[in-house]
Amino acid sequence: MPTLAVADPGTERRRLIEPSQLHVPGAAVLIALLVLLVVMVVRRHNSEHAYLAEINERRDRLKLALWATGERYWDYDVGSGQLRRLLEDEPNGDGRLLEDSLPVDELVHPDDMALARETLRRYLDGESGRYQAQVRVADGTGGWAWVRVRGRAVERDDDGNVLRIAGTALNVSATREAERERQIAATVLRSMGEAVAVMDADFRYVSVNPAFLRMTGYTETEVLGRSASLLDSEQNDSAFYRRIRTQAGRQDHWSGELWQRRKDGDELLTALELRTVRDADDDSVLHVCVFNDITQQKRTEQELRYLANFDTLTSLPNRSLLSERLSRAIVRAHREDTRLAVLFLDLDRFKDINDSLGHAAGDRILRAAAVRLQQTVGEQHTVARLGGDEFTVVLEDLETPDDAERIAREIINAFEAPLLLDDRREVSISPSIGISLYPDHAQVPTELLKQADTAMYQAKAAGRRTFMRYNDNMDLAVRQRATISGALRKVLDRGELRLVFQPRLSLSPPRITGVEALLRWSSPEHGDIPPAEFIPIAEESGLILEIGEWVLREACLVLQRWRQHGMDALNVSVNVSVLQLLRGDFVGVVGRVLDDVGIPPHLLELELTESVLMANAEQTAERLQAFRALGVSLAIDDFGTGYSSLAYLKRLPITTIKIDKAFVDGLPHDAEDAAITPTIVAMAHSLGLRVVAEGVETQAQMRFLAERGCDEIQGFWLSPPLDALQCLAFMRNWRPDGLLLARDAPLAVLP
Repeated sequence: MPTLAVADPGTERRRLIEPSQLHVPGAAVLIALLVLLVVMVVRRHNSEHAYLAEINERRDRLKLALWATGERYWDYDVGSGQLRRLLEDEPNGDGRLLEDSLPVDELVHPDDMALARETLRRYLDGESGRYQAQVRVADGTGGWAWVRVRGRAVERDDDGNVLRIAGTALNVSATREAERERQIAATVLRSMGEAVAVMDADFRYVSVNPAFLRMTGYTETEVLGRSASLLDSEQNDSAFYRRIRTQAGRQDHWSGELWQRRKDGDELLTALELRTVRDADDDSVLHVCVFNDITQQKRTEQELRYLANFDTLTSLPNRSLLSERLSRAIVRAHREDTRLAVLFLDLDRFKDINDSLGHAAGDRILRAAAVRLQQTVGEQHTVARLGGDEFTVVLEDLETPDDAERIAREIINAFEAPLLLDDRREVSISPSIGISLYPDHAQVPTELLKQADTAMYQAKAAGRRTFMRYNDNMDLAVRQRATISGALRKVLDRGELRLVFQPRLSLSPPRITGVEALLRWSSPEHGDIPPAEFIPIAEESGLILEIGEWVLREACLVLQRWRQHGMDALNVSVNVSVLQLLRGDFVGVVGRVLDDVGIPPHLLELELTESVLMANAEQTAERLQAFRALGVSLAIDDFGTGYSSLAYLKRLPITTIKIDKAFVDGLPHDAEDAAITPTIVAMAHSLGLRVVAEGVETQAQMRFLAERGCDEIQGFWLSPPLDALQCLAFMRNWRPDGLLLARDAPLAVLP
């Protein structure tokens, strides 16, 4: 029997008990105790084993639960730097997950290692309550995955130092990318120039971007939760907006232009895009609205359309819109077998008035003329401005060609009354009108306009303030005009211009007082060309400036030669274009010519047309004063053909009035001429002016004028225009012996 060692609790010493020393009853008890002890140890071992098995099972279940949610368990040994982690494979047959263990340095991306270590340091030093970081780790396939790591200490030493950290890791690559995209989208929305609003199924605002707030004038708190009807404009009824929202709800889309209202009540036109977004999981609905403020854009487009079709000065259709309307009118006339007319209008001597009054006044004249023209023809007819002082009228549904002439006559009569400008100033101006007819003259718009333009030039050539209907012969005149215009540019170089002189006779006492220098053009190719044909062309082209200076110098040179032959008392009259008066330094030109030639200034008289001077009396008075300061005399030519009264004469420093031939032709038998002419003479004398009658062709006319106190006469009764030598001979040989002139005695020519 073996010896037993029994522990003495008190002395912690062992002593041996020999079997022989044991009594049988005592041995039985001891054996029983030993058996009980063994049973207890076995039971305790089994209990501990069962407890550990339960712990392991719970741990595995936790790992499985974490794995199912995407979280991965990990356990990090601080001392060794080893990290044990669950792998992402499926559980094996017994429901367990595979694990591995590797150094952290091999797991974390090198670029994120510094962050991982700094985060660990802060946690180990107690600066943070738990370990948490987002780093890239190896995904086992050669790539990297972003994971969110969280953990806490699970084991510490006796001093409280962390020995082991356990936690979870979650792959956040997808959510991180989604968050990045969300941030980008949010940034884009904040920086967008377009207004963006998100609304719920009931069209109540749930989110708006800053551009929406800027565009509408509301704050975010004033908008969120409010209905989209907050921006509804009064330009549309509520049913209109309901239809839009209904369509967006049914078709998931609506786009178009829509008026909306700002917080301050102003209206804005928006280009709006409305889309419906549905969530497949919970059937929720959101409406996303994107819109731009296109109010200014639309205004700009309207302005561009207006500029493309209308004249900005007069608000009349321009050439482009006229062509379109004329084309449609021709189609209608062709379909309905009717006639239409094109009237081409040009304001007479507008260029002279514009240069003298200034462009601002010229613009007011054009606006007033446009109103007068539209009022005359009526709103049913198209009135257009082609540019400058050119207007066009399209007359439709004419019964006969005479209807077009009747309206043209009405237009001319309408312009008999002066135009009233904005500053209460009155300006008289007349139109010259050309008429072309469809289908009589042309079938297309361009030809109708061209032919009406041609007829208008013929109306001007006929004396202005009249109308002409186109005929085929006018094309020949236009071509001739173009030929003359080209040849006129060479007249000075070729020496084709010359002067003729018509004497003037003083009636009391009878004597030759002077001459008027008249320009003539003799072309080797075209023959003698009347001044009425080439002077307007010279004015339009600006050649009149160069030609006018030549005329002035040549007339003064002839006068100087005559003075050398003893004709010291003669003066010479030279016609001056208003273009010469208004452009450049014509006063300086006159002064220079007088000095070069060496004749006294009082022997030179400048003749200017009444219609221009009278329309611009205030503006030209100052310039005319400069001529008077030189000592040069000033005369109004063709007096009586203009539109102003004699009251304007006192504003101008003129010395002479020349009565137009039109008032002399009917003397002495025409009652009107016989009444008007003496009145002009009397009023001129009351203003201290001399009076010269032009176009005197008969003795009866001369006697009538002498009896009414006219100072001088000029015309074929005395002498036709002569060249310089013939005129000098005429003046030398003329004697008053056969002429008896007395204010109070009968006028007679003695044999």
